[in-house]
Amino acid sequence: MTKKITPKERMAIPRAKMPEQNPKTRAANFEEVPLGLSPEIAMRESVRCLSCRKKPCVGGCPVGVQIPEFLDLVSVGKFVEAARMIKETNVLPAVTGRVCPQESQCEGACTLFKKYGGVSIGALERFVADYERTNNLVKIPKKPKSSGKKVAVIGSGPSGLTVAGDLILEGHAVTVFEALHEAGGVLVYGIPEFRLPKEIVSAEVDYLEKQGVNFQMNIVAGLTVPMNELLEEYDAVYIGVGAGLPSFMRIEGEELNGVFSANEYLTRSNLMKGYLFPEYDSPLPPGKHTCVVGGGNVAMDSARTARRLGAEVSIVYRRAREQLPARGEEVHHAEEEGIDFQLLTNPVRIFGEDGKVTGMECIRMELGEPDDSGRRRPIPIEGSNFEFECDQVIISIGAGANPLLINTMPDLELNRWGYIEVDKNNRTSVDRVWAGGDIVTGAATVIEAMGAGRIAARSIQAYLTGQPQPGTENDQEESE
Repeated sequence: MTKKITPKERMAIPRAKMPEQNPKTRAANFEEVPLGLSPEIAMRESVRCLSCRKKPCVGGCPVGVQIPEFLDLVSVGKFVEAARMIKETNVLPAVTGRVCPQESQCEGACTLFKKYGGVSIGALERFVADYERTNNLVKIPKKPKSSGKKVAVIGSGPSGLTVAGDLILEGHAVTVFEALHEAGGVLVYGIPEFRLPKEIVSAEVDYLEKQGVNFQMNIVAGLTVPMNELLEEYDAVYIGVGAGLPSFMRIEGEELNGVFSANEYLTRSNLMKGYLFPEYDSPLPPGKHTCVVGGGNVAMDSARTARRLGAEVSIVYRRAREQLPARGEEVHHAEEEGIDFQLLTNPVRIFGEDGKVTGMECIRMELGEPDDSGRRRPIPIEGSNFEFECDQVIISIGAGANPLLINTMPDLELNRWGYIEVDKNNRTSVDRVWAGGDIVTGAATVIEAMGAGRIAARSIQAYLTGQPQPGTENDQEESE
């Protein structure tokens, strides 16, 4: 297909719809839900791009992928070239193509978005990355001349992998320290197989290893290896340990057997393959009726996992449907899979017998005035309490800063929520230490963590080569 058609003709092409597993079938398996685009559909969809002069889609991408240029390559069948172009700014295209909230980032910024539906940038990014990998066409970049500098990256989540991928191309020796037994951070312990297959993450990590990145597993930086030792051995250190401290509601009954944090539930399922018991000896206790408290993507992941393990599942969320923080696609998939939504509902007590959960008491809510976030604040309706039976409760109301490393660094400045304070280049208060991702911002998206990693990598590169920090010259001009 050629792109030599008028803008009007491009806009007449309907947005491609990703084929998916049947809801009833997929609710009983852990295989990926979206099935991917065909080459023909990918080429046709890419032609919808209007090649806007100001490139609003690029502005909506936290890592600055050159979207119109890669779409132009897709439109003429140059899939491998498109994948390699994306990798110039995004080291994890097969991941971000699957889990990015494109509707609020690149696709949401697309000129076509409101009237015609934005170009399916995420699906096309996934397509070219998969095409390159499955056809064994992945090309490892030529190894640059060694700089003699060494960088330690703490945490192998999306921000850490991005720092490692950017700096290994500059000739620095990069070592990634990971507390768990498998690299990938939240990509492997937090996102279910049906949304992001582990083989995809493994392939992306393998790509970095082949470039020379050294991964050290089962090491808790700050405990297994003290921070002062890392600073003695390495020229720069990047902290990307995420925000994995579980949050609870502090209501009666949270200590009962059958109550899980979403962190534990998903880690046991995803990283430890609990859903494959007894093949893997890390079972998830089966629930007959599971209640998930929360309305974000993690809540959807927990609910959809429980559904696949055979439970009837209810999501209990204190706000209205239009206030659900989860991606629209995830909510839609959950509903298709038979998950019940109890909205404007809030738990007040979990009760049980013999130490085990048998039910939950909730209260109905109504929307009042807007809160600090701008959303209308949910207010309890007096006397609306009700009870229902359940034998499993998963609490998914957010997570706090991972304290294991930062508690060993008394000179590290933190904000009032316990997250690391950084400057605009992601430098911390400790010399030669940078940080980014959820440990700085709190829970955010994969691509936002990657964007933070790119900012830090540029700053580290400037430091290691004796160049001015990014933005320094502009700041000087403004002050003059």
